Amino acid sequence: MVAPASYFARQDFEAGCEALRGLGYKVVFDEAIFERDLYFAGSAQRRARELESMFARADVDAIICARGGYGANYLLPLLDVKKIAASPKPLVGYSDVTSLMTYFCDSIGLVTFHGPMVAKDFAKPDGIESGSWAAALTGSTNFNFTADSKMQALVQGSAEGVLYGGCLSMLAASLGTPYEIHTEGTILFIEDVATKPYQIDRMLMQLKLAGKLAGVCGIIFGEMLDCVQSGNQPYTLQEVIMRIVGDLGVPVAYGLRSGHVSRSNITLPLGVSAQLNVNGSNVLLNITESSTT
Repeated sequence: MVAPASYFARQDFEAGCEALRGLGYKVVFDEAIFERDLYFAGSAQRRARELESMFARADVDAIICARGGYGANYLLPLLDVKKIAASPKPLVGYSDVTSLMTYFCDSIGLVTFHGPMVAKDFAKPDGIESGSWAAALTGSTNFNFTADSKMQALVQGSAEGVLYGGCLSMLAASLGTPYEIHTEGTILFIEDVATKPYQIDRMLMQLKLAGKLAGVCGIIFGEMLDCVQSGNQPYTLQEVIMRIVGDLGVPVAYGLRSGHVSRSNITLPLGVSAQLNVNGSNVLLNITESSTT
């Protein structure tokens, strides 16, 4: 367990750890994880060294983040990615952790996992979608999602590419930095929470104007939880999205429940090959490459 971003409620963390133990996992963390510096889980140096050490430890098989929040970007210039590349293992998280996940994917080709976190999803009775969790962490290629999760088809078509992405706020924040996202040839997954439609519009336009949507093969939006202007807004977020991505000539789907979600967080392996088929009202995402060995 690591805390690369914001601090967290200890009781939620302990509830999440207990849930993981119930699934048969041995939980390992450093007591320094409970430190607090403003709204961070301790200093940037502490958080960076914690993450590096968990990658290096031979008795650790996977790394799950306590929560997101804000602060993972502080770690980017402090991490020795060569040390991380020397001992690759699953890193699971979402939200602010997107900064680390896209950086590791782009710089060292590490497959990461957009999925449940300790003090968030594992702490809730219906916090994780167990089928996708098991499939992703065991490297299964029989890993399909269909419209049972209320996914919507926005643009018809089929695509093949590398599954990539995460929280829209962090994807946009990477632009103009040495850690700018690499989206060409990807099926781009985009999600966020409690962000107004005009803010979603602004960040999508930023990606488009920066050329980050020009080379994508397909786009999948998340549940986009609480992304509304008001209860009586005379338009849908889907309409806002289509004004920007509708002319790209690639399939677009909406509603994949991973990251900031209302329930049952789906685990997505990022950095592996995938196929997206948007046909009629049906949406199918098939992971075609093993995510672990």
